[in-house]
Amino acid sequence: MDVLGADKQYVRSLFNAIAYRYDLLNHLLSGGADLYWRRKAVECLRADAPRTILDIATGTGDFALAVLELNPERVVGVDIAETMLELGREKLRRRGAQDRVTFQQGDAELLAFADGSFDAAIVAFGVRNFEHLDQGLREMRRVLKPGGRVVILEFSRPKTFPFRQIYLAYFRTLLPLIGRLVSGHTGAYTYLPDTVMRFPEGPAFLEQLRASGFDELREERLTFGIATIYTGRRGPVPSSRT
Repeated sequence: MDVLGADKQYVRSLFNAIAYRYDLLNHLLSGGADLYWRRKAVECLRADAPRTILDIATGTGDFALAVLELNPERVVGVDIAETMLELGREKLRRRGAQDRVTFQQGDAELLAFADGSFDAAIVAFGVRNFEHLDQGLREMRRVLKPGGRVVILEFSRPKTFPFRQIYLAYFRTLLPLIGRLVSGHTGAYTYLPDTVMRFPEGPAFLEQLRASGFDELREERLTFGIATIYTGRRGPVPSSRT
């Protein structure tokens, strides 16, 4: 198994602890760019017009709500942290979207859905928290219909000098300080940069998607490489790796 993220119990407790400041911190720490990034990710699905969409690691449901502009019949959001989902359900009530979006607690590495249940699977800023990345990706493939689309939005590391150096210095020092002051949690925004630095971005992540059974793979770097959209389709069953 490819061990990437922290233990599931730690991840659950961490995101439950920061749930009430999670949206504010996302917008603050990205300078509002996370809204633009989600809109770009939604556009990757438009041509497919998916009727059923699974949002994995949905958090408080921003991505699940964003894809409603595609007029799907059903969106299901899954997250390991129940407090995040409670806040997401409140968003649904405020927007009158309860009949189109449902949230349920669940493990991304053991999804409670039958094979081929969804036309599309989406994840925003969640795959780097999978304890076992390869298992989570295989589960994502399993619940997709043949030819189903996957869209993954994730933080990445800028490559251009001097923006890379400036951004990484901010990410490692100022971001944890701001996160700690706003959220009141000492570990959450040290954990965030740690996971981003360890995540196998770019070609390395595309290769993991390929090995997990996806093809037609693409990546689009956003905002000087701070974030990346990865897309692909459910391909044939991958051969076993030795």
